[in-house]
Amino acid sequence: MTLNISVIVCALAMLCGCGVKPATTAGSSQPAPAVRVPRFEADSAMAHVLAQCAFGPRVPGTPAHEQCGRWIRQQLERWADTVVVQQGQVSTFDGVPLTATNLVGVVNPGAKQRLLLLAHWDCRPWADADPDVSKRRQPVLGANDAASGVAVLLEVAKCLHESRPEVGIDLLMVDVEDWGDSGADNEESWALGTQYWLAHPHEPGYKPVFGILLDMVGARGAQFAPEFFSQQYAGGFVEHVWDAAGAAGCASWFVTGQGGAVTDDHVFVNRAGIPCIDIIDLRAGTEHGFFEGWHTTHDTPDVIDPAVLGAVGQTLLQVIYNF
Repeated sequence: MTLNISVIVCALAMLCGCGVKPATTAGSSQPAPAVRVPRFEADSAMAHVLAQCAFGPRVPGTPAHEQCGRWIRQQLERWADTVVVQQGQVSTFDGVPLTATNLVGVVNPGAKQRLLLLAHWDCRPWADADPDVSKRRQPVLGANDAASGVAVLLEVAKCLHESRPEVGIDLLMVDVEDWGDSGADNEESWALGTQYWLAHPHEPGYKPVFGILLDMVGARGAQFAPEFFSQQYAGGFVEHVWDAAGAAGCASWFVTGQGGAVTDDHVFVNRAGIPCIDIIDLRAGTEHGFFEGWHTTHDTPDVIDPAVLGAVGQTLLQVIYNF
């Protein structure tokens, strides 16, 4: 993903329009009955982060990437009703042909109302933001920028298996997100797996109510403000999710106000007509606008705070079980 600086400047001067907040009750002034929301196990999510990192950097085309892909598939097969493995040929901005492997865990396949949850599982091939210039050709381990989002979704899948929701859930792990052209005006070079999935959806005519993208959702000190393009395309759903965070007791992580703008998978999903928001840790105080270890060799498990994983996961469960 890449930070859109020009849009951030505009965001400081105006607030993007919001859509209609999704209804939670209909035709009644009575409060909706309380819904039991499962407890998200943050330590278990942390174990999923460690398991992914144990394979090494999951750079497309490497043995670590192939091995981790098999492992993610195995976890989804334990907890989802159906698992779809989608493979397609993509070409990177620097001319490297790759096979993108997207993995979809389908829960309640017969449910008409569906929620899309997605995260990328690949790692950046080069630590091009590393403060040590000599390390900038080394791959990124991706504890936060990849493993954290996948870890939360896998733990959510386990909760869904143990306590079945009424809504249908599609857990999409997308590939070849982070092989993008950093520093260039070339946004289509990012999110290649998502772009492939949009052109070849796992289900013909697939149309969820909305989607939630997780990206960099585990680092110590993370806070999640509404991201610019999320507000622009799907503002009502942003409000809905942030309200859910408050109801889940996670308001200290999900702050109000206007966050930055980032070209991420959700931008392409929104352009395809599926409202989608991005829960992402953007930090105005850093040089690049992300957490300190972004695209460096320092994106290792020690940057992860299980409490942050827990806040994001509990918020997702609050959304799902009150859908």
